[in-house]
Amino acid sequence: MRWDGQAVGVDDGALPGLQRVGFVRSVRSPQFEGVTFHEVLCKSALNKVPAASALPFRYTVNGFRGCSHACRYCFARPTHEYLELDPGHDFDTQIVVKTNVAEVLRRELRRPSWTHETVALGTNTDPYQRAEGRYALMPGIIGALADSQTSFSILTKGTLLRRDLGLIAEASHRVGVSVAVSLAVCDADLHHDIEPGTPSPQARLGLIAAIRDAGLDCHVMVAPVLPYLTDSVGQLDALLGRIAEAGATGVTVFGLHLRGSTRGWFMSWLGRSHPELVGQYRTLYRRGAYLPADYRDMLRSRVRPLIAKHALAGSPRMLVPAAAEQAAAPAQPTLF
Repeated sequence: MRWDGQAVGVDDGALPGLQRVGFVRSVRSPQFEGVTFHEVLCKSALNKVPAASALPFRYTVNGFRGCSHACRYCFARPTHEYLELDPGHDFDTQIVVKTNVAEVLRRELRRPSWTHETVALGTNTDPYQRAEGRYALMPGIIGALADSQTSFSILTKGTLLRRDLGLIAEASHRVGVSVAVSLAVCDADLHHDIEPGTPSPQARLGLIAAIRDAGLDCHVMVAPVLPYLTDSVGQLDALLGRIAEAGATGVTVFGLHLRGSTRGWFMSWLGRSHPELVGQYRTLYRRGAYLPADYRDMLRSRVRPLIAKHALAGSPRMLVPAAAEQAAAPAQPTLF
């Protein structure tokens, strides 16, 4: 692992925002069995999104790298390879923490050159994963953005967001704020198998209700839809119905994509848990990382009437950062 290249002032060629970090220490805690935190001092907090990505925002902030949610399909897994860590088990258990991210962000937002563009939180790894309970980075990040009159969005699966609801609601009176919850699996057994480190579906439905009770809109990312596992009319109808009952103000739905090393990690899981589907997945993804057009069309036609039925057709707000998962997607993605 290239921690010798992580010294302050050294450009290690990693992703934006982690090009210059100072390694401080590695920490293990009994409360986080099997997880190692690598604490670093970052030199920058704001990451500029490449123009070619065609995302609805140009800047992101990520306090963590790696994620203990351990979702088998996570699109961010290949980013761990830049640190010579594997995108599978290491991504789930070797968590890089930018301990000074809020301080650095506040400094960057004070620059005369800052144009107060929207900043997206949760575009790479979840800002409210379990590590946030230990490091409490988000209050400082939210405070820095609100104090600088910078709008922001949050996308999370983490119910730890409840802790900061008052802070987020207060910030919404000063700047534009968008909050989105990711929920695509409601079956308890499948959830435990494919998203083993995440809060339960019921807990996330409760989070949606809490966000609404705080006076905030709550968009829901029903993504990724898993072919042959969560894509039937009955499954989608039941899920969207529960999301509507929780008070969500809109949904975005799109199917699974498998880029880079995420594909191998997911397919290994599929072979263990659902070997009968391996052949069908190989056929579906034989041409690349994305579902073929006919499947996307099918999913679109299946979901559209259900969204209308449950009155969830509110347009996705521009601040919702889910498009990060759509980067480099083909034309006409399954997106509502």
